[in-house]
Parts: sequence; C-alpha cells; structure tokens
Amino acid sequence: MNTALTLAQDGFPAAFPSITLAHYLFISAAMFTIGLIGFLTRRNLIIMFLCTELMFQAAGIALVAFSRFHMNMTGQSFVIFIVTVAAAEAAMALALVVLLFRRRESLDAEEWSELKG
Repeated sequence: MNTALTLAQDGFPAAFPSITLAHYLFISAAMFTIGLIGFLTRRNLIIMFLCTELMFQAAGIALVAFSRFHMNMTGQSFVIFIVTVAAAEAAMALALVVLLFRRRESLDAEEWSELKG
C-alpha cells in the first residue's frame, strides 16, 4: 500500500507537457499588446479599464508560467496580489465611470482632458 502511494506521487508536480514556456509567454505578450493598444487607441472609459484588466491578466499568465517552469510556486502567490489589485481597480473604475457619466452624460475620455492641471 505504501508503494502505491509513492508511485502516485512520483511525478508530482508533472513536468511541462509539449506546450512549452514560450507558448505561454507568447499568449501573455499577445494579450498584453492587445490591452496596451486598446488602452491607447480607445477613448471610451469602460473599454480603457477593460484593457487595463487584460494587461493585468497577461502579467498573471506570465508569472504563473515562469513559476511552473522553475517549479517554484511564488509566482502564483504574486498572482493573488495581482487579482486583488485588479478587483480594487475595477471597483474604483466603476465608481469613477458612474460619477463621470452623471456629470457629463458621456464616457468619452476626450471630454475630460480639461481636467489636466
């Protein structure tokens, strides 16, 4: 019975399958690039905040991939902090969007350029 337990845990955690670290990093870089382009080109505040969330998730994928590749789970704990910051950012963004929409009845970021100091 003890050998069965040892055999079941022998390959834990399992090595990377045929999908390599480069695949995960490519997906992460593509997501981050899409988020960055979306943030810089769109003027709708909701779309800008969604693109920010996409960039947060891309960073999370890269951290988990590096963590798994090096068999060190600290990257996954950093992802918990990224998700926490993303949730706080989403709550603040929603409150800000509602406030701005009530004042100007528009979500276009160009209308708020006069707020620059």
